[in-house]
Amino acid sequence: QVQLVESGGGLVQPGGSLRLSCAASGSSFSRLTMSWYRQAPGKERELVAEINSAGNILKYTDSVKGRFTISRDNGKNTVFLQMNSLKPEDAAVYLCKAGYLWSAYWGQGTQVTVSS
Repeated sequence: QVQLVESGGGLVQPGGSLRLSCAASGSSFSRLTMSWYRQAPGKERELVAEINSAGNILKYTDSVKGRFTISRDNGKNTVFLQMNSLKPEDAAVYLCKAGYLWSAYWGQGTQVTVSS
């Protein structure tokens, strides 16, 4: 079992930045593939960014490339999502996901609002 707790969401103006964190507990963090998803009202959940267990393979959805950066600290059992140049269309609930083999675990999510 893996427990995930996200933090760092909030209200930011367009063009601003936020750093999301996802703290994991309950299993060997260094084996987990970690991902950030987001879900806006009326829209499907979408994969935003993913990082493999070693931290050397990163994936991003096209709309955030060059603006968002995913990283992990295996010593602190935490994955981060640095979000820069935020746009109103980035507003959503951001959820952290941990995956290992056929198992997947989700956090409760943190709200990101982008508005002037």
